[in-house]
Amino acid sequence: MNSPDLKEPAFSDVLDARDRISPWLSPTALRSYPRLSNLSGIDLLVKQENHQPIGAFKVRGGVNLLSCLDEEDRERGVISASTGNHGQSIAWAAKLFGVRAIIAVPEGANPSKVDSMLALGAEVVFHGRDFDEAREEVERRSAAEGLRYIHSANEPLLIAGVATCTLEIIEEAPDLDALIVPIGGGSGAAGAGLVLENLSPQTRLIGVQAEEAPAACLSWRRGKLVEAPMTTKAEGLATRCAFELTQRMLRKHLDEFVLVSEEEMNNAVRLLLGKTSSLAEPSGAASLAAALKLADRLSGKKTAVVLSGANIAPEQLRSILRST
Repeated sequence: MNSPDLKEPAFSDVLDARDRISPWLSPTALRSYPRLSNLSGIDLLVKQENHQPIGAFKVRGGVNLLSCLDEEDRERGVISASTGNHGQSIAWAAKLFGVRAIIAVPEGANPSKVDSMLALGAEVVFHGRDFDEAREEVERRSAAEGLRYIHSANEPLLIAGVATCTLEIIEEAPDLDALIVPIGGGSGAAGAGLVLENLSPQTRLIGVQAEEAPAACLSWRRGKLVEAPMTTKAEGLATRCAFELTQRMLRKHLDEFVLVSEEEMNNAVRLLLGKTSSLAEPSGAASLAAALKLADRLSGKKTAVVLSGANIAPEQLRSILRST
């Protein structure tokens, strides 16, 4: 099957995903940092997805999806497009289950993420100026070569897998007032909404995206899929397009969508390192940037932010730290 099934996952799929991934992935910590809470005035909790084996939450989805492939798809191999973390997720799971994986990345992709995919045994192909051009090449190759195409967002098994992150959060903090999740393609926030609907409907779900890549936010606000210019350096959020399945779920579950600037994300990277000793890439720090932007409204409220990834290139980190 080369085209993704656009049926929305159910909450039972999230519970099944937890059972599938538990032999391979341990729950990550949900931590409180008094210095960060005192600075923001928010009762902040940080979900440490930067401690996953690939340094990002996406691995949950990769393991769930690859574990469900039928024998024919395993033999043919899989192909996907990524700016880095999704690709690492597929590569890590493909190595785990002995499946050939081809990952197309844009020219100039984060070298640390590319090195990780290569080390995991994936075939990495550079194509296009951004994620969406790489994705279009993957769609062409998938059809031409009979490979199982793994879309980065329109995949119910990916969404159910990454939703286990929110499942862990709510089981540990059932009285949560707000949850803030970064949105690129939207799988993390879509999965979060599914969990909150079933376990914690009183928790406000807030999505955050880069001002310089607002396609998902604009699509959510307008109620239809739109494209938008993409110039952000936060590659985890760097999409020009929104996607049907995740947008459909976001329209049901998302309470608010916030856009943050490059400097707001960079400042959050610095704060996470300085106040919590946590390494974050800009997209991984976006949820903290949004919390700080909404500090007046979230004051005193128990709020969890998902530190979704830590795969920052050394030169990018040096640049961010020098800009203080």
